[in-house]
Amino acid sequence: MNAREQYIAFMTILRKEVRRYTRIWTQTLLPSAITMSLYFVIFGSLVGSRIGEMGGFTYMQFVVPGLIMMAIVTNSYSNVVSSFFGSKFNNSIEELLVSPTPNYIILWGYIIGGVTRGLAVAVIVTGVALFFTQLSIHSFPVVIGIVTLTSVLFALAGFINAVFANSFDDISIVPTFVLTPLIYLGGVFYSLDLLPEFWRGVSQLNPLVYVVNAFRYGVLGVSDVSIEFAFAMIASFTVVAYLYCMHLLNSGTRLRQ
Repeated sequence: MNAREQYIAFMTILRKEVRRYTRIWTQTLLPSAITMSLYFVIFGSLVGSRIGEMGGFTYMQFVVPGLIMMAIVTNSYSNVVSSFFGSKFNNSIEELLVSPTPNYIILWGYIIGGVTRGLAVAVIVTGVALFFTQLSIHSFPVVIGIVTLTSVLFALAGFINAVFANSFDDISIVPTFVLTPLIYLGGVFYSLDLLPEFWRGVSQLNPLVYVVNAFRYGVLGVSDVSIEFAFAMIASFTVVAYLYCMHLLNSGTRLRQ
């Protein structure tokens, strides 16, 4: 395929992915707005008023960046895992794999589809957050960089989960037993400075700690970890995940019968 044909193939996959979640926006976009509103009311207004300041900001301002990243992570992940597994389940992915479309075009079509949903939800959640508190961006390059890397990383993770899943129940195992605990223990609702030294060290093994703190730095200008190290860690995870996804596609692992 020449460059123009590859572009057409990529845009076809991307349009299919975008139309898929926008067509059922009440199931894909609206729930995040409702869920985050509940978080803002409970943890920001009710609990936060009793906690006071954290990191030099009101508790509501402190938790908002983490909640936005939570929405990006879960939606980028779930869009790819559900869409690709659905294609694998009904065997339509085989038609794509035997076509002349390069594997990296297939992968990026699904990944960017997940990224667009994560960004769409991020905009919605940010709009909801502005009803509860005031936000100002400390560093636009950090915000843009961390949002892009994070959404790509977890879209890739969703792709890996979809490849190895055998049933629709399997695609909910990782979000329930891995992703959710990592998010809640990633410093969304608290500062690592509140933890004892031992648990602070253990928390730094959690990749979501770097995601949440890097984005919090981009918004508020405060972080519990080094921003340079956080970007290096997230970029490394992204590269490894991408190479592994390409290996799965090139080898046809659990894709070709």
